[in-house]
Amino acid sequence: MKKVFVLLAFCAAALISAVAQGPSGNPAVDNDFVHQQFGKDFTLVSEVPPVVGDLDGDGVEDIVIAARCKNAMLDQGEHNYTVMDPYYDFFGYGDPRITTTFSEPDPARRGLVMLVIHGSGAQAWRSPTPKAKFVIVNLPYRTISVRKMRLKKKKIEAVYVEEAGEMEESSALFYDGKKFRYVPMGGTMQ
Repeated sequence: MKKVFVLLAFCAAALISAVAQGPSGNPAVDNDFVHQQFGKDFTLVSEVPPVVGDLDGDGVEDIVIAARCKNAMLDQGEHNYTVMDPYYDFFGYGDPRITTTFSEPDPARRGLVMLVIHGSGAQAWRSPTPKAKFVIVNLPYRTISVRKMRLKKKKIEAVYVEEAGEMEESSALFYDGKKFRYVPMGGTMQ
């Protein structure tokens, strides 16, 4: 009887371990994954780790990936993503067809983009056909994280950004159901 109990406990532990690991074959977030989802012009920024959260409020996990690219507009038809510029939109004019042509004087910030994948189904952001994909341009980030934010009377998850530059300000991006909105938060996040 003791052997049956030990065998049953071992099987239960193995089953819990297999379920916790999730489905096998999930893609890792590397340059190959970024190229598959957004095109060959995008490369992963390894200094800023990807973050996950439910940005669109549908209960399915989404991912935000720091990347670089030379021309964000080039592959949007082939890879089915939308290019947005919430940073310049907040300051008056956010048409990415125009703002992606602006020259960034700091070479460390040149070409920085944030890639957002809204997940769908059980595989969430790992799904071969995600719900939506976005490329956020012209956001001068140094670090990114996903945290709760109060918007009017409800709490939503938003991308908090520690901005690069002399001011070291922080800001947030939240998804309003149609597009991402930029909100300056003031001082540093520390």
